[in-house]
Amino acid sequence: MVSAANPHATKAGLDILRAGGSAVDAAIAVQMVLTLVEPQASGIGGGGFLLHFKPSAKYTSSLLSAYDGREIAPSGATETLFLREDGEPLSWNERKIGGKSVGVPGIIRMLALAHQDHGRLPWKKLFDPAIRLAQAGFPVSPRLNKMIRRDKFLANFPTAANFYFLPGGTPLPVGHLLKNLELANTLSRLANEGPEAFYIGDIPRAIARKVRETHHLPSQMKESDIKDYTAKRRSILCLPYRTWNICGMPPPTSGGITTLQILKLLERFDLAQVAPGSAKAIHLISEASRLAFADRNQYLGDPDFVQIPVQGLLNEKYLRQRASEISPFQAMGKAKPGSPVSEKRLPSLSSDRGGQRPDSTSHISIVDQYGEAISMTTSIGTAFGSRIMVKGFMLNDQLADFSPLPRDKSGTPKANRPGSKKRPRSSMAPTFVLDKDGKLVMAVGSPGGSSIIGYVVKTLVAALDWNLPMQAAIDLPNFINKNGRTELEKDTPITTFSETLEYLGHKIYIRTKTSGLHGIRIGKGQLEGGADKRREGIVLGD
Repeated sequence: MVSAANPHATKAGLDILRAGGSAVDAAIAVQMVLTLVEPQASGIGGGGFLLHFKPSAKYTSSLLSAYDGREIAPSGATETLFLREDGEPLSWNERKIGGKSVGVPGIIRMLALAHQDHGRLPWKKLFDPAIRLAQAGFPVSPRLNKMIRRDKFLANFPTAANFYFLPGGTPLPVGHLLKNLELANTLSRLANEGPEAFYIGDIPRAIARKVRETHHLPSQMKESDIKDYTAKRRSILCLPYRTWNICGMPPPTSGGITTLQILKLLERFDLAQVAPGSAKAIHLISEASRLAFADRNQYLGDPDFVQIPVQGLLNEKYLRQRASEISPFQAMGKAKPGSPVSEKRLPSLSSDRGGQRPDSTSHISIVDQYGEAISMTTSIGTAFGSRIMVKGFMLNDQLADFSPLPRDKSGTPKANRPGSKKRPRSSMAPTFVLDKDGKLVMAVGSPGGSSIIGYVVKTLVAALDWNLPMQAAIDLPNFINKNGRTELEKDTPITTFSETLEYLGHKIYIRTKTSGLHGIRIGKGQLEGGADKRREGIVLGD
């Protein structure tokens, strides 16, 4: 079964599975097609995180793998990357586009590493669906048309403007047959020459030149920065939740730790007796989220540069103590970060100051015939990334995830400040659920910036505590508190709880919450999939 963000991509993944491919093989095919048909969300010009599950007679940590393909800053980047000459930070809208926001793309090396470990079909074969579709063309979807029309910056970057707009400046209409022969050529190179073709030769030369010569915030990226990129295997994080084990991605994404913390903080409450999507459910989950986000903003960053108290943050005694701060009857207001067990407090990280990115990023969940599975979240940042297009694909703007101000008001360095070869903090949260015997129960994840964490938590609680079917759990209205306002999804029934939640002390913010949840649940002899109706993804399986 494959659940992914576009019908063309989902079908490509299923075709690979039917040809005997593994979940990782299918994920590669899906990602290549998404580069073509969902260029606003993910692609080979970006990065991502991938979890892999391999079944065994008995659960051991060796069955679970985590792959880090997060973008890194060029070697010449300093902590003043997003500061003006007067020391003031560039605004979010300024820094998220152009050359300085582009990190060295990591998705190809990450997928190559995972394929080396878990691939079954030849690397070359996995590119065929995307190459054929790029050459033949595909009809522009309503969503892609909408994203082109609403973007304020795409038309200012000539290569992208010439590709996504008709002569005269009209956005490509729905149904327009869009071919991308330059991308087909790039993918053919990667298929025939292997993943290193992306990091050595004319492709990295073109990327580095494009970001150095762009008209908006040119970068110092060098060809050698791209050549030196390394994807990483990292240790997966797992924590018991009731009768399950929840497993997520470790830093540099904050998604895994924060999701695990929220669930553990909720464990003292019998959520099975709370009505799904009720005011009480929203209150309790939001209060747990406040506490977890307070810790997230204080402690999490790139583990290669910052000492992160991972074990302390996930310590059960510590989380029980934190959970005691949650009242069923009153909102706590702004939560303070805790003091993890046996850990030294670190300099503060900035909270997310950038704009929302609800319409970018993508998630893929796949289970193959061998019982292996992947949960992979992939992104180029905000919609269309940096808006810089090269060799047929969009380049990311992920370095905008760094704190623009490198120090707090006291002069203390922020752990999420920019730096040479540093990975910016993420919120991506690909997740596995295992039962007490170590068997896979669920693979799930979502796009949505820092709201990803709330989307994933909502779905896990809905599926596990409320026993909702996968699709119903995904469909449930979204809500989140990031240690500030309680955000409720616009045009959904939960907005009627605003007055009740305000009475409890919540500051309510009603807004669009465009998740892109894709999940697969493993039952007795069958797979049950779900795809978020808020976007254009589908789920297919045999």
